[in-house]
Amino acid sequence: MLVFTLAVAAAVGAVFAAAFLFRKSRHGADDRGPGSTTAGHAGSMLSSLFLLAFAIAIVVPWTTADSARQNTQAESQSIVDAYWAAAALPAPAGTQVQASLRDYVRFIVDNEWHVMAKGRLSEEGWARLDTLRAQVTGLHVSGTAAEAARSTLLDRIRDMSAARGQRAVDAKATPPKGLLALTVVGAVLTCAFPFLAGARPRGTALIPAAAMTAMLTIGVYVTFDISHVFSGALRVKPDAFTAAQQEFPRIPESR
Repeated sequence: MLVFTLAVAAAVGAVFAAAFLFRKSRHGADDRGPGSTTAGHAGSMLSSLFLLAFAIAIVVPWTTADSARQNTQAESQSIVDAYWAAAALPAPAGTQVQASLRDYVRFIVDNEWHVMAKGRLSEEGWARLDTLRAQVTGLHVSGTAAEAARSTLLDRIRDMSAARGQRAVDAKATPPKGLLALTVVGAVLTCAFPFLAGARPRGTALIPAAAMTAMLTIGVYVTFDISHVFSGALRVKPDAFTAAQQEFPRIPESR
């Protein structure tokens, strides 16, 4: 942060030093007023920099949310596949594993999803998954089909764990705070720049200025609203897991 502050101070100082030296050397001409070359150049650059920061602040959360949504689909599919594999295990072991999978998905939808909006996953969810893994690892089955089902089930649980780990990463993902701050500062300067350059809009000229300010305010609000994957307008909903719940009844139970 200190280096950043010093860099900004050095850049601003260089501008004033250049202006002072050129004035002393009597090169160039006075450039005053809102329609001056300096004001036009500064306004164009300021708008470009704001648009760049604004675009990144929109695109990054959008792509992150899309990736997180695909990950929930992959995780729910692993759970469904595990449920199918558990159906091939002999009862009561298979029935118990299927019940644990149903409880796990119900916990994600009803409890954990609200916690994820705060940027983390529930420790209880990890404990449930570890218990399920230990439950399957400790199973003693006989027969080629049962052993293959147990091996497949363990593979699907590993997939569930990997996808859950990615969901934990997605829950923490947010754009850099500096980017959001730059977006706010850029929006404020863009709105205030005509006045800083010396313009004094009157009458109907105030209408486009007010419209620009309103649109930029909405845009900045949107960047903050969509900055988290599991909250806001672009939030990822537990649709993949509710779909898995609806699919469970179609899968035969262990016998």
